[in-house]
Amino acid sequence: MKELKIKAEDAQMNTVNDFIHSCLPDNCNEIIFNKIDLAVEEIFVNIAHYAYNPGEGDAWISVSFDEEDRVLTIIFKDNGKEFNPIAKEDPDVTLSAEEREIGGLGIFLTKKFMDSVNYEYKDNQNILTIRKKIV
Repeated sequence: MKELKIKAEDAQMNTVNDFIHSCLPDNCNEIIFNKIDLAVEEIFVNIAHYAYNPGEGDAWISVSFDEEDRVLTIIFKDNGKEFNPIAKEDPDVTLSAEEREIGGLGIFLTKKFMDSVNYEYKDNQNILTIRKKIV
């Protein structure tokens, strides 16, 4: 497992992406690669914008890849306000953009693109785990 501790701020997004990319297997296809990128960006930006607002803090990202099962696991942790993003009701994507409420589309896409998305609050930390099979 590889780990990164980083300031939870937008300016760190490229560092987060570089870290995640360095953990992906060489044969990760472009479609899965892009889905992982979208999920990682959505989760990290939400931490950066909301976890410590109005203050600042750190995020911890852990990545592991199970070679046998071909499953990538990414765990995001922060010490910010308790918030379960997957508890929010999915947006009604049948409505036009003008008719939909703002927010929630990114985590909705994360749930659609990943094989599993789990949240827990433990030891004063938000812990969000995403998994994706790399085929």
